[in-house]
Amino acid sequence: MKWIDIPPAWLVLHLVAVWVTAPHAPLRTDSPSIIQAGSLCIGLGLALALIAVATMSRARTTAIPHRQPASLVTSGVFGWSRNPIYLGDALILAGAVLRAQAPILLLAVPVFVWVITRRFIEPEEARLEHGFGSAFEAYRSRTRRWI
Repeated sequence: MKWIDIPPAWLVLHLVAVWVTAPHAPLRTDSPSIIQAGSLCIGLGLALALIAVATMSRARTTAIPHRQPASLVTSGVFGWSRNPIYLGDALILAGAVLRAQAPILLLAVPVFVWVITRRFIEPEEARLEHGFGSAFEAYRSRTRRWI
């Protein structure tokens, strides 16, 4: 079951929850600008995640959680967020909520961030600290976890 405990599965779970609950959510809106903002968030999230995966690929390291990375990536989008893939996922979720025109469901975003932080980021940071020591500590001190 460990293969299913990956961030995309958690993102899909949250997206399905939004899709199921949005029609029943209070404070629904019918605003083209909110739909456009949602589309923008989804596009930015996808772009950010893809750029981060490409950056990791160029560094010949894994983007798969639960594995020990071969190198510490600190350049490109990793220069302003230690977790640009997860940040991209959070943007995709926020965009889906906005496109569903149920802004109250934006509460799903901090829940997603909490789950991802506890299940993936904290263990990944422990592996990075173990594998890269002071180099990771220096990176952690100058680059925020999310944004």
